[in-house]
Amino acid sequence: MSENFKNQGGVSSSEPSRLYRWLTSKLFMSRLASLRYQAKLRAKFELRRLSAGSPHIVEYFHQVDDGYSHLSAQLLSAISKRYDVTVVCHLVSASQDANTPEPQLLSDLARQDAIHIAPHYGLHFPNGKTQPPKALVDQAQAILAKQTAQGFIDYLADVSTALWNHDQTTLAALAERLGAASPEVTAARIQQGNAQRAVLGHYSGAMFYYGKEWYWGVDRLYHLEARLATLGVDKQPDAAPLAPRKTVEIGELKDNGSLTFEIYPSLRSPYTAIIFDRALKLAADSGVKLVVRPVLPMVMRGVPATRVKGAYIMTDCGREARASGVPFGPIYDPIGDPVRRCYAIYPWACEQGKGNALLSSFLRLAFAKGVNTNKLSGLQEVVEQAGLDWQVAKEQLADTRWEAMVEQNRLAMYEAGLWGVPSFRLLDKDGNQVLALWGQDRLWLFSREIQRLLKAG
Repeated sequence: MSENFKNQGGVSSSEPSRLYRWLTSKLFMSRLASLRYQAKLRAKFELRRLSAGSPHIVEYFHQVDDGYSHLSAQLLSAISKRYDVTVVCHLVSASQDANTPEPQLLSDLARQDAIHIAPHYGLHFPNGKTQPPKALVDQAQAILAKQTAQGFIDYLADVSTALWNHDQTTLAALAERLGAASPEVTAARIQQGNAQRAVLGHYSGAMFYYGKEWYWGVDRLYHLEARLATLGVDKQPDAAPLAPRKTVEIGELKDNGSLTFEIYPSLRSPYTAIIFDRALKLAADSGVKLVVRPVLPMVMRGVPATRVKGAYIMTDCGREARASGVPFGPIYDPIGDPVRRCYAIYPWACEQGKGNALLSSFLRLAFAKGVNTNKLSGLQEVVEQAGLDWQVAKEQLADTRWEAMVEQNRLAMYEAGLWGVPSFRLLDKDGNQVLALWGQDRLWLFSREIQRLLKAG
């Protein structure tokens, strides 16, 4: 490989001991992803809340220069009016630790992603705008830091819209009318927000928190809305959710292979595990040319991981899988040798026309069946369920062709402004990039973009 990634150790270890792998798989990953754990946690929280006579409190963490936060800002007032809850708002800044390994890429992606998804939620994001300049960011933070709890909710959308429009005149007028905190007070408010976010166990902006669970931006509001409705605090129970869950739409038109749909999966990614088969199905149903470009898991290519981030991912993945009707859990962590061995077999599997079947089988057995792929018997089960001959497959374990392949794919992914998995790219008939986004929760957007391109001819 062109870069020699070393084992980072600790939570980011790509070479865990057998005991550590077992403990992580059973007591951390599988447990956090399970419906039983979620239900138990929720019931325990509500029991304590009722015993204390506390109201339903939804905490919201707003990062003014985060694109996802701008979308959430446009729904905050509606949330507070529709649901019988107390909304507590916090100002936060971008995380500067291992939870955000690519801060500039994330900032750029959040802005571009928000532009694409905003219209589908009935929201607005200014197209063509860059990140707001620091002077305007500081002013927006100062205005919000000055507000009362209700004032923050009432004026957040106006302040955020002016900021993202780079509208210095409107921001100045808002500061004059609503007031603005001093730099010292503003910094203290942000520090308090960051501290509260850390205590509760997260690291991002645009986060909603209720009863031991996190909900990231407009994409996860449907989970929070469903939970609040179950608790009987929805004042309009017959109305549609404010931010309904988006689904893949195949559409009537079918391509003849003129469009290319690229998938960048990883064999240790829970999000890849719950979307890979559906991504393959989208390509087959829509007729686009499918190109699967596997990459190494993030911790195996030098990207750090944290337990806080891992906990959120597993909890969120469990919810997303259940909402999609996709089996998820029990899990047996395939980090390290299992990934390498499967990738060693992959070029040969592709030659047999079974490359995608091999990846699908590996992800299903590791993340939905709890098969220990660190054992050769587990890998044999993966291979045979993919319809391949194990006796021939195990002869491929010394094959190193995969190393150059995954590195080339990683570089292509970064060139597209992406770094996490699963990532997707859609190319037009001339090979030009039309759309490139990260996340299993963007497959619906690619399905609609495919139909848009086909209608445009």
